[in-house]
Amino acid sequence: MIVAVALPLVAEYGAAVTTSQIARAAGIGEATIFRAFKDKDELLDACVAEAVGTDHVLRELASISLDEPLPVRLTEAAEALRAHLERLGTVIGALHASGHRRGREAGAGPRDADGPPRDGRAESATVLRNAVVELIEPDRAAFRLSPEKVASAFLGLLFTRLQTPVAEADVSLTPDELIDVLLHGALHHPGST
Repeated sequence: MIVAVALPLVAEYGAAVTTSQIARAAGIGEATIFRAFKDKDELLDACVAEAVGTDHVLRELASISLDEPLPVRLTEAAEALRAHLERLGTVIGALHASGHRRGREAGAGPRDADGPPRDGRAESATVLRNAVVELIEPDRAAFRLSPEKVASAFLGLLFTRLQTPVAEADVSLTPDELIDVLLHGALHHPGST
C-alpha cells in the first residue's frame, strides 16, 4: 500500500520526495514507513521494483475479453502496454533525474537464491509475449505464423512506436495503423508489388 501511494509522488518529485509527503498521502504516520522499510532508499528501490514489475499490466491483459474481435483485443493490449511503459519511464526517469542511482540502476537486479542477477528485461519480455499469445490464441488458425511470432511482431512494432521521438510523431503509427499493418501488411493488395 505504501509503494502504491508513493509511486505517483516519486514520478512527480523523484528522489526529492519526502517520507513525510508519502505518509500524508497514505494517511499513515511517518514511523509506519520505517517499520516497513529500512530507509527512504529502500522505499525508492521498492518503487522501482513495482514500476518495473509486470504484475499490473498482466492483470490488465488478462482482463481483456477473448470474445472481442482480434483487432479490439490488440488495441486494448496496446493501450495497457503503453500505460505500463509510460509509468515505468516516468518513475525511472524522475529518479534518475534527481540523482537516485541504487537498485536496478546500480545493477542490483533480481536474483535466484545465491545466484547471479537474472536478466529482468528478458524475463519481462517473455512474460509479456506469453500474455499477448494468450490474447491471440483463439485466432491461431487465421495466422500464417505461430501466435508466438505474431505476438513478438506486435510487441516489436508497439515498442518501436513508443520509442519514436516526438519530432517524428507525424510518421509514427497510431495503434489502429500498427494493428492493421500487423494483421494485413503494408500493401494495398497482398501479393502485389
